Order: sequence, then C-alpha cells, then structure tokens
Amino acid sequence: MSIDRETFEDRSEAELEELSVPDQVLGFLAAHEDRAFKAREIASQIGIDEGAVSTALSRLKDRSLVEHKATYWAVTGDTDRLDGYSGYERATALFNEQLGEEDTESWREHAPSEPHPSVENKQ
Repeated sequence: MSIDRETFEDRSEAELEELSVPDQVLGFLAAHEDRAFKAREIASQIGIDEGAVSTALSRLKDRSLVEHKATYWAVTGDTDRLDGYSGYERATALFNEQLGEEDTESWREHAPSEPHPSVENKQ
C-alpha cells in the first residue's frame, strides 16, 4: 500500500511499519469485542487474504488471545491477557491515531435496545 509524500516525510520509521496480520486481526476483534466472526468475514473487513487470517487466528488462539467456537472467532474476555500482549497495544494506538479514540457514551447512545437476533437468549 502506498502512502503520500507528506506522511513519508513526517512519520518515524516505527510509525510507518505496518501492523502484522495477527495484530490487525486482533485489533479488529478487539474493536468488535461484543461480536464473533467467521475468518472470511474478518478477512473481508480488514482486506487480507482469508488463508493469512486463518493462520493468524490459530496463532492468536495458541496465545489465548482469541476464542474459537464452531466457525466463529472472538477476542478473549481476559483483559489482563490482552494488556500483556504488546501487539494489541500497538494496534490499538495505531487505530486510535487513524480513526480517533472511541467515545463510550456515543456508543451507548446509539446501542440498540434489543439484542441482535443472532445472540442466544440465555434466560
């Protein structure tokens, strides 16, 4: 992927390094922590080959950073585990820089009052 000349000149080498595929996958799942996705859905959303995403998911599962059930993948709920992973911190910082930090109150204002039909009712 190319970048404009201004970005090239203004950014440090560290800022110009692209995130690894596992970092991108984990960042995507962390940004959507309330959902689970199929590998092909993740690949489509982050623009990376499905095979590379599947390999990354397996590696992240080995590190207990994602959870897998049937064909679905989700970020771990273990925040201590995530906090200990430096790639997660780097991905979060990069996404915040590119997209802006999330506003929790804004999310709450626009959250649906009813759960999505795909969410199992456990009452």
